[in-house]
Amino acid sequence: MNNPTKNKLVAALKEKINNDLSHDIGHALRVMGLARRIAIEENADMDIVIPAALFHDSVVYKGTENYHKEHEESAAFARDLLSSIPEYPKEKIEKVEYAISVCSYSRGIMPDTLEAKVLQDADMLESTGAVSIMRTFGSAMPMHVYAFYDLEDPFCERREPDPAKYSLDLFYQRLLRVSSRMHTDSARRMAKQRDEFLKVFIDEFRRELEETNEYLDTS
Repeated sequence: MNNPTKNKLVAALKEKINNDLSHDIGHALRVMGLARRIAIEENADMDIVIPAALFHDSVVYKGTENYHKEHEESAAFARDLLSSIPEYPKEKIEKVEYAISVCSYSRGIMPDTLEAKVLQDADMLESTGAVSIMRTFGSAMPMHVYAFYDLEDPFCERREPDPAKYSLDLFYQRLLRVSSRMHTDSARRMAKQRDEFLKVFIDEFRRELEETNEYLDTS
């Protein structure tokens, strides 16, 4: 895909996308960058990967009530926009739609096309590493999660993770499991490197808690 077409897509997205903290224009651009990197290594079609990555979260609802509609409506938006761009190859629009429609992490869909796998991998990479820490704690309050961690069991050693109550629990329910769900070798390597940073963060947090708990009097 040439730069003028890509820039036209980015401009259209900036007009469309909302201000959801975890699904803003920065998220879309990071996923596009990751998808391009993976696509190069995996020999995927950039004409499909780039618009799919840019528009995969072009429709986002607050809360979770209409979550299942987001990728369906994002795919429809991408279809309509790409149809209006004369230079975009129309035979590839359906493949962009498909990649977006199966992108959801929580639905656990196994994509059938390479480009859809690349997009899902790129999007999941946003769920690990440094950026995932910012997204986890940044989105907690809008999701009505008001505690960073469980005071009695911060690291989910004696209970099941519950991200609806504690932000840190999302590490154990999702963030630390991402690398095992990657489809491509290139994304798997990237995920493992990001996982190491998450473990460093957790180790440092554990150390800081132990340092303060030593002098914590709860009697």
